[in-house]
Amino acid sequence: RAGSSIYTATSADFNWDEIFKDCAWFHITGITPALCDNVAKLTIEACKKAKEHGVKISCDLNYRNKLWSKEKAGEVMAKICEYVDVCIANEEDAADVFGIKASDTDVTSGEVNREGYKEVASELTKRFGFEKVAITLRESINANINNWSAMLYDGKDYYFSKRYNMQIVDRVGGG
Repeated sequence: RAGSSIYTATSADFNWDEIFKDCAWFHITGITPALCDNVAKLTIEACKKAKEHGVKISCDLNYRNKLWSKEKAGEVMAKICEYVDVCIANEEDAADVFGIKASDTDVTSGEVNREGYKEVASELTKRFGFEKVAITLRESINANINNWSAMLYDGKDYYFSKRYNMQIVDRVGGG
């Protein structure tokens, strides 16, 4: 990722007014600002400009400990989340980035308390004013068997998907 076009980008590389002129939605991920301080500043700049143009913003927290510390992620993502309408996270992201943990959950053992994620979504919404929070929930039974589901919080109601039992043959997307 070092030396990539986004890593070496500057503010002068973007005409935000043109980019967001006819834009309805802007999606970002926590991986982008984690690349370096300059990219973090560009991400915040993009969010500010998107909001000036009335653009909805979604953000996948997508914490990666190989890219930055939990402390740095929390600091930068808190600034970004000031502009975010829809927050997307997995079962660990809110804890890793903001210290907001689901009760009675031990992700490392595959014990996920679905009800505890209501608290997580509610706390995220209180802190940042999100319109919606979506959380994917993965229960790792072992390396080859996972249960997957998701939850959506719209500010007043919580919706849970069906739980899917996944038989993993070959993992995709190892970074």
